Order: sequence, then structure tokens, then C-alpha cells
Amino acid sequence: MNIFDKSHYENLSADILEKAKKQGASHAEVTMSLEAGFTVSSRLKQVETVEHHHDKGIGITVFFGQQSGSASSSDLSPLALDTTIAKACNIAKYTSSDPYSGLAEKSQMAFDYPDLNLDHPWEITPEAALDFTIECETLAMENPRITNSEGSSLSSHRSLQVYANTHGFTGSYLTTQHSLNCVLIAQENGHMHRDYDYTIARNAADMKKIEDLARKASEKTINRLGARRLTTRTAPVVFSADIAKSLLSNYISATSGGSIYRKSSFLVDHLNKPVFPSHISLTQHPHLPKAVGSAPFDGEGVRTLKQDFVCDGVLQNYILSSYSARKLGMQTTGNAGGVYNLLITTSDLSFEELLKNMDTGLLVTELIGQGVNIVTGDYSRGAFGYWVENGKIQYPVEEITIAGNLQEMFMNIVAVSNDIDTRSRIHTGSILIDSMTIAGE
Repeated sequence: MNIFDKSHYENLSADILEKAKKQGASHAEVTMSLEAGFTVSSRLKQVETVEHHHDKGIGITVFFGQQSGSASSSDLSPLALDTTIAKACNIAKYTSSDPYSGLAEKSQMAFDYPDLNLDHPWEITPEAALDFTIECETLAMENPRITNSEGSSLSSHRSLQVYANTHGFTGSYLTTQHSLNCVLIAQENGHMHRDYDYTIARNAADMKKIEDLARKASEKTINRLGARRLTTRTAPVVFSADIAKSLLSNYISATSGGSIYRKSSFLVDHLNKPVFPSHISLTQHPHLPKAVGSAPFDGEGVRTLKQDFVCDGVLQNYILSSYSARKLGMQTTGNAGGVYNLLITTSDLSFEELLKNMDTGLLVTELIGQGVNIVTGDYSRGAFGYWVENGKIQYPVEEITIAGNLQEMFMNIVAVSNDIDTRSRIHTGSILIDSMTIAGE
């Protein structure tokens, strides 16, 4: 049978829901994920790994009134599914009643959901994929200052997502994801540095060209040579676009429903209050065709919507599932499972113009460690980057720590350049923050 037979798994979901109801469940939901693909990697023109993936998984949640139970299985045989249903029902009978549990409201279901053009299978063999990785690494190592490599890898996967519940909603959609990366090492005066570049897309035709990826990976690695340390100081900081995503990820964590109702976020009680400067808005665009972060419905079958989480600097909505919304006395935002293409307002400034705007300060291109406290907003992370003077990069810097408080950092965003990185669910350009502490020598 075709692993991606949508109608088969939709019918299977309906059977599971019916069996759950026969065992006394007042409501139930089924989530299925099926994936197939491969990953290959090579190093110095030699094959490193060839991995084939073929995964299936199902999660079943049942509700007996406001008591719930969940069970999962990677075996989709009839006997295994019957056992999984029975386990979920048995768990529910022994759990405490939770007044906030239950399916999302029927009126919020995505009964009419769009096709987002997310499925683009790539007819490439592992042998041809290895040719890609070897060519990429070979091109990247043409510069004699590149002395070694950690290899290049290519991945191609296709998956089917199915969700169904006893509101009568059944939804499924196919996605593909293809990626290529290259990790290099450069050495000078006994000091070694590594860097990389990667590309990712739903459609292989939209991936960065091998020549461009190899050149970028080589340039980034060589540029790290000759890194110095800085003395401790306070200065403006630019987070490069690929690193700036982590700042917005911290914001997402701070405004997720779970953090808010547990009161474990520095942004508790900030609804309808300024959290960014007035020139910044954060808008979700879940239906962008072919985008990595697009989805027609969330993990509860709720329709995904374009919406402003921050408008003109003011926090408009928390990021909510149906459970966290009920806990807060609010409505779900259709974000069970995270955000879907969160975009930040960008200016007309290019990256080079953003550096000119900063004039003198630090460009951060790598963050090290996890020193972020979402409860207090305290921020302290190791970093690698480049010292900038008169709007121009002067030299690489290492063994430094950047520190501040997220609440102040967000409010002190001066500008966001238009070099938008779209390789994840968060789309942002490079971000300039007015001032941070840089700890060095």
C-alpha cells in the first residue's frame, strides 16, 4: 500500500474515533504522521552515511467528559491500534477531571482548508544526492585557506499529516522538505575555525544553487580567521538574520499560552501594552505557498489565520492553543503546534546600510549556550561575530559574551534590515539593538 494514501488514513482515523466512542468516550481525536525519505552525507569525496527513513506514528486522545487520556503507537496494525485505543480509554478513567480539557470548538475547525502547494517530491536517488554533496564540498574547498571539512549532507523527505476528531473534522495534507548543507574548517597560525551554509525548501528547484552555497560556506569560514577578543564594553549590536530568529523565538516562548497561564514569563500581563518600539509589528502568515512554516490547520484542526501578534509595538495576542486559551479565558489563536510563518516588520535598509546605521558596534553571527531566562527576561549568551567601525566590518571577534534583558532589548530595536531569512517558521532580517553589554577581556 502507498504510505501516502490520504483516503486510507482518513478512513482509518474515522474507524478509530468510532471505536473510541463505542468504549465510552464522549469525544476523541487522532493525529497521524507518516514520513519517508533519505539523508546522505559525504566528507572529502568519500561516502559517510546513507540513511533511509520510513516512519509512522499515531496519537490518540480520548475524553470521558473532562477526563482525558492519551496513548501513542508506531505500529498501525489493527491489533496495535485496538490496544492503543484501549490504553487511552483506560488512562482517561483514572485521571482527574480538568475543566479546561477537551477538543477545540467545532466552530473553529478548518472544514474548508486551502491547498498551500507544500508537496513537491524530488525524484533523486541517493547516488545522485551523493554526487551533489561531493560537488558542493569540492567547490567549497577550492580556496587553499580551507584546510578541512566536516562534510556535506543532503536530505529529501516527504510526509503526510492527518488529524481527525469527533466534531466531524478530518484533515490531511502532504509536505516535502529538501535540504543541503556544507560545513568547512579553515586554519591559520595554528588556529582553526569552522562555519557552514545551508539551504532548505519545499521544492528542490527553490534551493540555493550548489555553487552559491559552496562559495558562501567558504567565505564565512575564511572570514573567521584572525579572530580577536574585545575588552568589556557597552555597544550597539546587530544580530545577523539567521541569528535574529532566536530573538523572536524567545519572544514566542514568552508569549505562548503555557508560559502566560503559568505566570512564568516576563511578559505576563502585557496584553495591549508596548513590548516593541512603534515601528515593529509581528504578523503571522500561515498560508504562504510553499513556505517552510505554512500549514492549513493547527495541531487541533483549528483553521490557521493571518493575524497580528504585535501591531505598532503593542502586544495584541498571546500565542494560544484551545487549552491555554481556556485557562486564560480567551479564544485559541490556532497555534497548537507553534507559529506559522511569523514575519517582523522590516525597513528599506539593506544589511550594509544597517551596519552604516550602527556605525560602531558588534555584528553577531553565532550564539553559544542557552543563557536565556524567560521568567525574568535575563539574557546572557556566548557569541562570535565581527567588530564594526564606521559602518564597515573590521575584524572577527571571539570568546565574548553578550548580555541584557529581553524586555529592554525588544524595546531598543532600532531597525530591521531587508535581508529576510525565510528558512524557518520565523522570517526576519538582521536586527539592530541600540545597546548591550559585551563581556570580554
